[in-house]
Amino acid sequence: MAEQSTAPVKETPKFQAPKKKKKWPKRVATILILALVLAVMLWRCAAGGQQSIAGNYIPAIAQHQDLTVAVTGPGTIKPNDTYRATALVRGEVLTAPFEEGDTIAKDDVLFTIDAEDVENSIKQARTGVEQAQLSVESAQLNYDSLLRTQSDDAEDRQVKANAAGVINKLYVDPGDTVAAGTPIADILDRDNMKLTVPFHSVDAQGFYVGQSATVTVAGTAETLYGSITEIAATDSVGLGGTLVRNVTVTVPNPGALSAASTGSASVGTAASSATGTFQYAESKQLIALYSGKLESLDVKEGDRVYQDQVLGQFEGRNMQDQVDAAAIQLRNAKLALRNAQDSLSRAESTLEDYTITSPIDGTVIEKNYKSGDNIDPSTASATGNSAFMAVIYDMSRLTFDINVSEMDVVKVQVGQKVTFTADALDGQEFTGVVEKVNINGTTAGGNTSYPVTVAVDGDGMDLAGQGLLPGMSVSASIVVEEVGSVLAVPVDAVQRGNTVLVAGPGALDSEGNLVDFTKLESRTVELGRNSGELIEILSGLEEGDTVFVQNNASSFMSAMMGM
Repeated sequence: MAEQSTAPVKETPKFQAPKKKKKWPKRVATILILALVLAVMLWRCAAGGQQSIAGNYIPAIAQHQDLTVAVTGPGTIKPNDTYRATALVRGEVLTAPFEEGDTIAKDDVLFTIDAEDVENSIKQARTGVEQAQLSVESAQLNYDSLLRTQSDDAEDRQVKANAAGVINKLYVDPGDTVAAGTPIADILDRDNMKLTVPFHSVDAQGFYVGQSATVTVAGTAETLYGSITEIAATDSVGLGGTLVRNVTVTVPNPGALSAASTGSASVGTAASSATGTFQYAESKQLIALYSGKLESLDVKEGDRVYQDQVLGQFEGRNMQDQVDAAAIQLRNAKLALRNAQDSLSRAESTLEDYTITSPIDGTVIEKNYKSGDNIDPSTASATGNSAFMAVIYDMSRLTFDINVSEMDVVKVQVGQKVTFTADALDGQEFTGVVEKVNINGTTAGGNTSYPVTVAVDGDGMDLAGQGLLPGMSVSASIVVEEVGSVLAVPVDAVQRGNTVLVAGPGALDSEGNLVDFTKLESRTVELGRNSGELIEILSGLEEGDTVFVQNNASSFMSAMMGM
């Protein structure tokens, strides 16, 4: 028998599925690591963002500085004066004796335009004036003549005594039709008698009118006293061939003397060489000066009258209609003359428009017409031609206007200094002076501004050589006050409510750098004057204090990182 082995028999092992490992500890660890990394990154980000935002605040030191108060504004450079030559008439340009760039003096002729038509009109107008003047003269003569006739007519209609005395005889009665020159009455002065007698020439030469004389009436030997009223101018031959001179003596009539009485006279010791016949002192015949019906006669024979006494009147002729018609004719003639003179004046005034002169001294900037061109102002724009025949600038100096607000204009005065720069000229600064503050303001949106004129320092042509030309835009600053040294900070450091930002606890690091902008604090300050860049601090800050100005150019991304 075979021996049995005692070694153990190995059993074939059964298949068993592998056990699953536990993975959550690793995941937790991974999450913790990622969270830690993220926290570090966020911390660094936040710290960096905070530092970045803090960097957007610019520090400024409150310190004493020279402050200049100024009013600023834009303007446009202009020449001292400008003339744009325009035509008021049409025609051919005959002369244009200048070129662009030429210097022109005041009253220099720029253009002459053909004026043949208007010259003919002036000749016709002058002829019309002459004719109208003749018509006025003729109408004036007719009117004056009628006035004189009317005046004479009114005067001649009256019957006036041509001497003082007694009506000796009447030749007409009221109602009679009398022709001019017809006798109306005889007037005698019976109260006084005249006696003309000869005196020896030698004696008479010593007599004078008004000298007392004595008259002896022949036949009665009555003595009358009178005076000399007339002395003959020449001698005549008397009886016996002696030279005599007639002397007239007037004496009062005692009542008995008549034209048939005779007598002699004596003057002093001289006696007349012969007798003479008495005459009435006045013996005149009243003649009619008017033709027509005698309307009234208010005297009768024997009535006493005085010189120029109105005795009666003729019926008048109606001449007023003729006078009125003549007056109308004269007025019409004068109106026609005035119209003719106005026409001549207009024609002559128009002639001036055919010669265009410069009203200013200056330089020709633009010339648009030359000799031979035709100008027609009414169609210039439609045909594409310039409305200006030439443009002249007075470049003796330059000016510009800036509009100043109603709050600032009270600070501006004539003579204040001005500095300005031109947009087209980098790095150049110019100066000027306030020349005029215009009180005619312009209101828009409830705010009123006033134009201020600035005269630029220096010769205009020299400035143009430096590049400062009319039409350039400028930014000006009017110095209204030189304040001197005051405590000031930048204007941008002042926030709404008159506050500034200063560093609070924790805002700065050990080196004084801003590390936490959230620790900045607002401080109220009292403000004074400002120059546009700096503002005066009256209280609230001390010299050396640091304020922070927010940089308006800060990055939006920096702000986002800060968030």
